[in-house]
Amino acid sequence: MKIGTIASMTVLGGTVASSLLLSPVPTHPAAAIAPLVTASLPYTGPATAIRRIQHATDLEAPLTPTEIYVQYVPPLPDPTPAPAVAAAPRVWVAPAGYKTIAVPIYRQTRNLNCETAAMQMGLAYYGHWYSQDALFAYEHADLRRPVVSNGVIVQWGDPYTNFVGDVNGSETGHTGYGVYYPVILAIARSHGLPNAYGGEGFSAATVYAELAAGHPVQIWMEARWSRPAVRTWTAWDGRIVRYSLAEHSVILTGVSPTQVRVNDDQFGSQYWVSKSTFESSWRDFNNMAVIYR
Repeated sequence: MKIGTIASMTVLGGTVASSLLLSPVPTHPAAAIAPLVTASLPYTGPATAIRRIQHATDLEAPLTPTEIYVQYVPPLPDPTPAPAVAAAPRVWVAPAGYKTIAVPIYRQTRNLNCETAAMQMGLAYYGHWYSQDALFAYEHADLRRPVVSNGVIVQWGDPYTNFVGDVNGSETGHTGYGVYYPVILAIARSHGLPNAYGGEGFSAATVYAELAAGHPVQIWMEARWSRPAVRTWTAWDGRIVRYSLAEHSVILTGVSPTQVRVNDDQFGSQYWVSKSTFESSWRDFNNMAVIYR
């Protein structure tokens, strides 16, 4: 038998017993043997439901919990965004008074072939593509060693006719030097630019005018725009050669009211330098230049 049934019977029995105890005791013998079904039990309390006291040990089953289900409604999708419009590429526009020329930037491939690298850039601007080694082959390097006295070069080759020394050598070590404008100009003319011209003694105004007209200009100066000593040696053919052990050549590709833009093959970089700095270093090589046109 279940415990809940026993508890119900106990409660019921207790209630009946209480009712019997509260009823009057019969005095007539017939009343004692009268059927119980005819007995009328008196009310012992109000005619309302009795509220039971709940205890922690109450054995009645707990109430079934009520669960509320809310149907999930997904949020409305975001409106379809408009297709992204690719931003137009920004094109740098030179300010008034500035002129730039889209000459490619190359770095020299040998220790001392800066002149060849500058020429390579000038030719490439006009669509004539050559490797530096291919162009250098036309410079016919004179590999004879110089005559040096007390650290000063007394006699060496002629950079107006040939590349002087080893292209992988060192200027300060007196094992290699460079080449001047006549050789570079001759190669440029024979490799697609017959209208190119060059020389020494150019005015700065001529260089600026050529740049403004869209013509790259190769110039000779000192590396990093330094100003070391400028001396002379006597070439094997008797020519007096003006030289600096920091000899370098770059190509100018732009001009502004106060600056020129430089494609520097020593570093493979491009930058602006003041006109005064350019003119000072350029002057050490007697304003030597080749104009590509």
